[in-house]
Amino acid sequence: MTPDLDFSFEVRSAMEAGAPVVALESAIIAHGMPIPQNIETVRSVEATIRKRGATPATIAVIDGRMKIGLDDTELDAFGRATGVAKLSRADMATCIATGGTGATTVAATMIAAHLAGIEVFATGGIGGVHKGAEASFDVSADLHEIAQTPVTVVAAGAKAILDIPKTLEVLETLGVPVIAYGQDTFPAFWSQSSGIKAPIRMDDAITVARSHRIRAALGVSGGQLIANPIPAEDEIPVEELDSIIAAAARDAAGLDVTGKAVTPFLLSRIFDLTDGASLKANIALVMNNARLAAEIAVSLRSLK
Repeated sequence: MTPDLDFSFEVRSAMEAGAPVVALESAIIAHGMPIPQNIETVRSVEATIRKRGATPATIAVIDGRMKIGLDDTELDAFGRATGVAKLSRADMATCIATGGTGATTVAATMIAAHLAGIEVFATGGIGGVHKGAEASFDVSADLHEIAQTPVTVVAAGAKAILDIPKTLEVLETLGVPVIAYGQDTFPAFWSQSSGIKAPIRMDDAITVARSHRIRAALGVSGGQLIANPIPAEDEIPVEELDSIIAAAARDAAGLDVTGKAVTPFLLSRIFDLTDGASLKANIALVMNNARLAAEIAVSLRSLK
């Protein structure tokens, strides 16, 4: 039993024509940014993808229907909705079964994109191993999803609130190719570099696309993570962020924030502590990832 996929007219037309398509998550709309920046940002990201020769497909669950692409009316309503669930691998099916509405995280977006036949996905940053995970066991399902679902994910590394060294260790254990784009070090979301050497470096979209195709030809399961650094002019230096992230984490612990609520809480608190600079950087890195994802999607179609 396969759930019905509701394709927008634009996405369906692109898929039928064999044109390149880039998947986009919806958690950034419902849980990642305030109104109206959430709607404005997604519209700008979609426009950027179109300018680069691909079609954007923002993915969400609305009234129990899996949406592959949102039209303007749906996007506006979704961006203003309240009580929207945050969906990952564990709960996407239950949301659909109960007729609910939910925003897809990295893991859920990858599942839907693969079902729809979309090979490339642009996001902000992936989830990973939370600091203190040796006690809390708080590890994002995103890591296992990239290891098993054949979608190339373009992100500005892992979210800076996470334990990046441990996240990279888990990705290595799971056999996920971690590819830094255009630099030797792994990016740190709002900052260009974490200072940690990346396992692999690639400098052009066609090589990334070729790697995606060869991985499939080898019969190796899973996708690959393309770690695309935020542009230098938009970054917040990592040394400025360390104390801010630590303060936000202390606030979360003091309020006993746990589970899925941790990431939205920390991002909101960091926004306050940086006087909005983190949101500006977040928008810049998402736009940058969208540009690269579109180039990879176009390259994949050229290889076909």
